[in-house]
Amino acid sequence: MAFLGTIARPDVPLDAIDDDEGLIHSGLIDSLALLSIIGYLETEYGIDFSERDVSPSELRSIARVLNLIEREMT
Repeated sequence: MAFLGTIARPDVPLDAIDDDEGLIHSGLIDSLALLSIIGYLETEYGIDFSERDVSPSELRSIARVLNLIEREMT
């Protein structure tokens, strides 16, 4: 959540969306910010996206990103 706050558009407060709402659809981030999320997940959680494909749908919402992290960490 803290990382999303660093890439979020300043005119859309992070607490204005719920965990299942689309990050792009809500206006919180733009599509280029998905690359920042991927880089963050690689750095902070050691997820190697060169070893696996990532679907944009896996990064669609906060809940889906958390599910991805949980899956990859087990």
